[in-house]
Amino acid sequence: MAELLNALLKLLQGSALGEAVRSAEYLYPALEASHILGIAVLVGPAFTFDLRLLGVGRHVVSVTSAARNLLPVSHVGFAIAVITGIALLSAQATVIAGTGAAPWKLGLLILACLNVLVFHGGVYRRVNDWADASITPVAARIGAGVSLTAWTGVIFTGRLLAYT
Repeated sequence: MAELLNALLKLLQGSALGEAVRSAEYLYPALEASHILGIAVLVGPAFTFDLRLLGVGRHVVSVTSAARNLLPVSHVGFAIAVITGIALLSAQATVIAGTGAAPWKLGLLILACLNVLVFHGGVYRRVNDWADASITPVAARIGAGVSLTAWTGVIFTGRLLAYT
């Protein structure tokens, strides 16, 4: 498995994308800035939704309304962050993968994505049963806590990639 991952990283790093990111004068900083904006567009609405699941603003906005208005924006941010993240990784994929923070970032990113799938495939499928409840179900609150923790960890470990 490690050999396959290393081969994929070398392939990405040696690709035309990797070469372009390394050699174009302003491409790397433009990608970094775009990546940060993508993260903001992802995490801002996601955290707002998570806080709503935890009870913040329950008298102001329904869970379904919050989901309908916030989550599509978060999906756009996720797409931007993934695309720019892959492009940034391509510049030095083998070096970045060798840092101490890389396995943590990947693990937390996988956890965050799995949490989304479990939440939407599980407790949120029955949202109409609990949308008007004064307290959201325990599973929804746990999902919100995992989301807040995992995405925060992704951000922190992403910054640590440059220093470990």
